[in-house]
Amino acid sequence: MEKLIEILNEIDDSIDYSSEKRLIDDQLLDSFGVITLVAELEDAFDISIEAAEMVPANFNSAEAIWNMVQRLQENE
Repeated sequence: MEKLIEILNEIDDSIDYSSEKRLIDDQLLDSFGVITLVAELEDAFDISIEAAEMVPANFNSAEAIWNMVQRLQENE
């Protein structure tokens, strides 16, 4: 999770990722931010994030992102 927070802070360090639960819904992460995040996550965690995974529920919070990463790592 620490690595995830580092990646998120590299994208935008003005957001409190530990408490924010509506990153997509409140447009705190825009489409460019999500694309950048996906590329960083794939590199850092050796996973492949398919288009079907790119739904707000998977990106609205650091916890949701982390849960997706862990699930994808288990499936690799």
